Amino acid sequence: MAEADATGGEGSAGAATRVTPWLYAVFFVSGFAALVYQIAWQRALFTVVGINVETVTIVVSAFMLGLGAGALAGGALSRDPRRPAIAFFAAAEIGIGLFGFASLPLIDAAGRACDSLPDAASAALVFALLLFPTVLMGATLPLLVAHAVRADRNVGRAVGALYGVNTLGSAIAAIAATLLLLGELGISGSVHLAAAANLAVGAAGLVLWRTGR
Repeated sequence: MAEADATGGEGSAGAATRVTPWLYAVFFVSGFAALVYQIAWQRALFTVVGINVETVTIVVSAFMLGLGAGALAGGALSRDPRRPAIAFFAAAEIGIGLFGFASLPLIDAAGRACDSLPDAASAALVFALLLFPTVLMGATLPLLVAHAVRADRNVGRAVGALYGVNTLGSAIAAIAATLLLLGELGISGSVHLAAAANLAVGAAGLVLWRTGR
């Protein structure tokens, strides 16, 4: 149990006991940030393309498709035990955070472009804009699960616990963003908070990878 993991060197069962709280914490924060983005980006799109059912549909559809496609991509990446799943997870979180900081100017630019585009082209532009970060978000769960499973070999515990804390983070974000964050920080401040959280999670993932934990 104390030996290094032969499937990729990402940890042992003993190490898993020590890092599990960290894994829970980073994935809770990841889920929190994702829901803040969804709410804030939807509000931002309302201001540039109008409040309508089409905007809500585009945002929700982009998130659903992106999360699904990202889960497939993350699963494919994590299938090879020689690949450090925690490093890919960290890279995905950093990518989400960097996009988060750039997202509001990009949404503003997309809104201006939509003024001169047909409705279908406008919808496709907004959809494509949101697809990149949501694919990265979707990839995080299978990557982190792969890291946890390689550490302690318990698939059920890894999937259930990580999915649970991620969902809890999203649920708390839905309440906090609506009742507190958007009112106190505004759309820009809320998005920047989420982006900073992603970068912190990504940095934590890199530390876990570099220390072999």
